[in-house]
Amino acid sequence: VQLQASGGGAVQAGGSLRLSCAASGGTFTLYTIGWFRQAPGKEREFVHAIRSSGGSAASADSVKGRFTISRDNAKNMVYLQMNSLKPEDTAVYYCAATLWDNKREDRVAYDYWGQGTELTVSS
Repeated sequence: VQLQASGGGAVQAGGSLRLSCAASGGTFTLYTIGWFRQAPGKEREFVHAIRSSGGSAASADSVKGRFTISRDNAKNMVYLQMNSLKPEDTAVYYCAATLWDNKREDRVAYDYWGQGTELTVSS
């Protein structure tokens, strides 16, 4: 499956943005889709994930209550709605796909990655 992330940009702290991840070339409904991010000089970290059915999402503590993940299986799309953005959310955001739902917070479990989309949050 091929993935393409989009929607990044520059926003001020407290603002909102929605990232999109478009999938093609595979059976989208088989995959758990995750969002990861990588800030300059840091390792890529888990942000949020959603199961193939759309249920039982997982999220990092740092984004709980601020970021919401959703998917539209009819359109092969996953979205990451980001609210109350903070400067520490600044990073390149990646979407990825895995068949290993029980390992959805582990980046090693993801076989397919999209190119990143950059988010910059200014204070």
